[in-house]
Amino acid sequence: MNRVRNCGVARKKRGLFVKELVFGHQNPDTDAIVAAKAYAYLQNQLGADVEAVALGTPNEETKFALDYFNEPAPRVIESAKDEVEAVILVDHNEAQQSVADIKDVTVTHVIDHHRVANFETAAPLYMHLEPVGCSSTIVYKEFVAHNVEIPVNLAGLMLSAIISDTLLFKSPTTTDDDIEIGKKLAEIAGVDYQAYGLEMLKAGTNLAAKTEAELIEADAKSFEMAGKTVRVDQVNTVDLDEVFAREVAFRQAIEKANQENGYDLFLLMITNILDSNSRLLVVGEPKDVVEKAFGQKLVDDKMDLAGVVSRKKQVVPPLQDAFEA
Repeated sequence: MNRVRNCGVARKKRGLFVKELVFGHQNPDTDAIVAAKAYAYLQNQLGADVEAVALGTPNEETKFALDYFNEPAPRVIESAKDEVEAVILVDHNEAQQSVADIKDVTVTHVIDHHRVANFETAAPLYMHLEPVGCSSTIVYKEFVAHNVEIPVNLAGLMLSAIISDTLLFKSPTTTDDDIEIGKKLAEIAGVDYQAYGLEMLKAGTNLAAKTEAELIEADAKSFEMAGKTVRVDQVNTVDLDEVFAREVAFRQAIEKANQENGYDLFLLMITNILDSNSRLLVVGEPKDVVEKAFGQKLVDDKMDLAGVVSRKKQVVPPLQDAFEA
């Protein structure tokens, strides 16, 4: 019996498998949506009863990928305990990034490529964590381990997730595994990953139709650092100046979000996907920790970060170190 099937023992109730939900983090990006869909498909092929859901609506980039490969978006949930007793987490593990009632359900599996923090369970579980660029890279390995074939459309979505998380293999989070698996998925999906990837990433930079309030929550995550709640939102663009022409409105939206949600410090990270540079807009306190983390001064609450494209590897770790120093 393989290892995932062994985990199914905890899922049985009166001899039958009970339904579980699988989902990524709040404000889902492409990997959060895709990893859930892919892992649900795998688990169902292995005999479980699993439904992929989401903790928010897909962004423009994800919608592009779903439409391109003719796949439906998962339904959105706000709570889990009224539907199931157990859940599977992909692309996250921190409680503040998960479903609101995460403490009221049993987590049976975690598939993730982030740090582990603010996470504990009362019962044993299956965890597959690796320091790779994308959760869908790990999900691919799960398919291989269980000798389950990946459908063409799902392969295309998994490729999309890897391209998204690694910025077409340019992010410092990219590993050899991401590149190798991404190319294999492109072969299965029958697409040119370079041409498709750039088209998909550009689709995600169409910001004109979104309000500042929507943009600051589109890909935002909260982190607890030395007793402070730090919110980091990343927005991709092909023109930094165009985005910062809306700076006043962004500041107002962030100040309101900080007040309503109790965020101490909010970093809006605008990333140019063409030249792999980012600019921060920092609202809240303590701002001096941001300066300490990146070794430079804020100018009018802004800071340019050359070569910085990864929140996970290039922004959160130095912030954490600065808070703890």
